[in-house]
Amino acid sequence: MSISDKFSNFCTALRMSDPTVSNVRYRAKQITKRVNSDFRGLDSDTRYSLFVGSYGRGTDIHVSDIDMIVELPYSEYEKYNNYNGNGQSALIQAVKNSIAKTYSTTHVSGDGQVVKLNFQDGICYEIVPGFINKDGSSYTYPDSNNGGSWKVTKPREEISEITSANNLWNKNLKRLCRMARAWKDKWDVPMGGLLIDTLAYNFLKQWEYKDKSFVYYDWMTRDFFEYLKNQDPDKNYWLAPGSSQYVWRKGAFEYKALRCYNIAKEALQYEADEMPYSANQKWREIYGTKFPS
Repeated sequence: MSISDKFSNFCTALRMSDPTVSNVRYRAKQITKRVNSDFRGLDSDTRYSLFVGSYGRGTDIHVSDIDMIVELPYSEYEKYNNYNGNGQSALIQAVKNSIAKTYSTTHVSGDGQVVKLNFQDGICYEIVPGFINKDGSSYTYPDSNNGGSWKVTKPREEISEITSANNLWNKNLKRLCRMARAWKDKWDVPMGGLLIDTLAYNFLKQWEYKDKSFVYYDWMTRDFFEYLKNQDPDKNYWLAPGSSQYVWRKGAFEYKALRCYNIAKEALQYEADEMPYSANQKWREIYGTKFPS
């Protein structure tokens, strides 16, 4: 099997199955329909909601966590902003109670900034009630921690920038983001999804083969880990693509990146020596069992 075929098959194996995707969308529509009905008197299962997080950016490989924003009318913001006590907590409870009407047998909980909906198949929806800001794209959302406050998030800018860069770079950005998640899982790397996407974006932006095909994915692996291992270990945050919001470091990832940089170099040597089985074992050491053997 050629380098191109190996990495193409690997990237296909990381994608969610069609039944999974349709199941995720069906549940999201039920959530949206309930919230629109209760907070707007509107019968729509698509308007005023947005997939965010890794799933929204199209860089996820699991369906364990699905992040959504449900957009509420401004009158609700006024109501809970003028609330006596922790209005943010009360708002999250109100949305929780609404969703629980549709999903009465599913575990629904309100937690800090989100309403969590845990299904028995292991999929958890994290639903953030939000209010669209005057810029028409960012959202104000409640944080009930420490007495309650309002925060701003800009997921649309991030989704838009990742998508346009992905199209510009021959679909390589989202694939690299997913491959990096496979590495994170295999090596237990302390990185959040947005940090992975941010570093993959920053790397490809300056990589000379960013618009090439799967033929270059062995080099992309080696060079991406070289880029990661050379990050400043004292740097605590990076700026997210599109939104420039802070993306915080969760822990040290540089040493694990260094180890995988060295493994990638071994894999490349095996490829050059026409020892495909040995090469594949090295790629699997980095990426796990979804990589072809």
